[in-house]
Amino acid sequence: MIKRLQKRYALSEQGAKDLVKGCLACVLQNLSFMFPVGLLYFLVGDLMNGGVPGEKIIFYIIGCVVCIGLILLTTYFQYNATYFATYTESGVRRITLAERLRKIPLSFFGKKDLADLTSTIMADCTFLEQSFSHFIPELAGSIISTVLISISLLAFDWRMALAALWVLPVAFAIVGFSAKVQERLNQKAMDVKMACADGIQECIETVRDLKANNAEAEYLKGLEKKIRAVEHRSILNEFGLAAFVVSASLILKLGIATVALAGSVLLIAGSLDVLTFFLFLLVVSRLYDPLQGALQNLAAVISTRTNIARMNEILDHPIQQGENRLSNKGYDITFYHVGFAYNTGETVLKDVSFTAKQGEVTALVGPSGGGKTTVSRLAARFWDVSRGKITVGGMDISKIDPETLLSLFSIVFQDVTLFDNTILENIRIGNKDATDEQVLAAAKLANVDEFAEKLPDGWHTNIGENGCELSGGERQRISIARAFLKNAPIILLDEATASLDVENETLIQTALSRLIADKTVLVIAHRMRTVAGADKIVVLSEGTVAEEGAPEKLLKQNGLYARMVKLQTESQSWKLA
Repeated sequence: MIKRLQKRYALSEQGAKDLVKGCLACVLQNLSFMFPVGLLYFLVGDLMNGGVPGEKIIFYIIGCVVCIGLILLTTYFQYNATYFATYTESGVRRITLAERLRKIPLSFFGKKDLADLTSTIMADCTFLEQSFSHFIPELAGSIISTVLISISLLAFDWRMALAALWVLPVAFAIVGFSAKVQERLNQKAMDVKMACADGIQECIETVRDLKANNAEAEYLKGLEKKIRAVEHRSILNEFGLAAFVVSASLILKLGIATVALAGSVLLIAGSLDVLTFFLFLLVVSRLYDPLQGALQNLAAVISTRTNIARMNEILDHPIQQGENRLSNKGYDITFYHVGFAYNTGETVLKDVSFTAKQGEVTALVGPSGGGKTTVSRLAARFWDVSRGKITVGGMDISKIDPETLLSLFSIVFQDVTLFDNTILENIRIGNKDATDEQVLAAAKLANVDEFAEKLPDGWHTNIGENGCELSGGERQRISIARAFLKNAPIILLDEATASLDVENETLIQTALSRLIADKTVLVIAHRMRTVAGADKIVVLSEGTVAEEGAPEKLLKQNGLYARMVKLQTESQSWKLA
């Protein structure tokens, strides 16, 4: 049962156990509310027989104290078993989702955007937090306690019990049959919410381009439509829910009428005494109130299916696994007949074979879309190959845990990601255990000290979100400093100087020359002069290796590489008319 609950509600093992405890706590709480009814039954019986005997007064006083004590005790138990346990599980759930995302291949993120994933971890978890603290335990508690009370009523007087209970299966059936309708409504509502969230995020991220092109007004019109669609869907959702819940609640209220009618008929016929009639009126008035809440809870539980399905999409997605022990002999990177296609079915690499040797610089060049960036990502196991094999020092990387494998790599991307923290801490990302002295040494090798020491707080200056306070060249130098600090034996450089001015490019090339000494280096570049000093050039075109060899050799072959060099040389002489 625990495993089924884990799968059904996206819970941890402890969360599933806590859910069971919460349901039992709600059962006990609901049953404790029936004790005063029993006490009242005996009291009314005594009053109808001429008054409460003196010796029974103590009994009723003790009974009242016991009832209050039981209600307080079960309520305390119910609070701890539902609310407190749920908040703990909510934290566990978010951490579990984040940990799962850490191990999922990057291909998954190509199908999901940031707003969608953020909504799953934050909004969906918050909704489930409310469901597990308010809806599910109380629903289960109401149903189980109602079944137990119903059995007692049937044993007491089956005729009156049937008059009271016939409404229950009808009311729950109405809400239960609404599940498919609610799922469709919830899915449509979720779709428009995600479209709206994407639109808001895109608007914030592209506000500069929208302003530059005078496109703000037009874009905001489209965004307003998305916001109105969310509003429209939310109203439809509430109407759809209310139609079933209100109908079921009206049916439930008929139970009081049938109890009164059946009791009156039996009372007149002389087959029912007044005290039993009073008891049933008392019980049904107490019984239907929590059940009315249970109907709303049932509808809310049904609506959680969409949120749970979104979480399970992450939790059930295959992860990249492997051994935690490296067995490589050296650091040569070798591609053996590698083929790769994205999930969309688009084939990027067809049959790629080459070796990037340790101590050499291997440059990947070629037309856009030829597969250069894909090759570098596959080498670090950001994705897994569709066919063929990639080895590092003879070690098959598909059998190594990605995080263990990445300990061998230092990567410098064209698009640098920085954090809203100090320069020192941003560099320390390369090695979290590094001392300040080690961080400063790496920073100086990357020429970061040239601008860092001029800032108001020096190395402790906060650089803003994604380094917004720094120039492109300064941000890139921090990225290179991270690579120096990590000091891994394999370096991947992905267009590290493509968008820099001449002065910054010279500084960064100087820093890179220090970084790549005696290491296996894989460089991606569009500027042919950037790779002119490489030991080996691999020309990728249409997903295959078109040419391979030293720059001088490829120039003599007068092939694709030679043509690219020629075109770039000609383009340098271009100027505005």
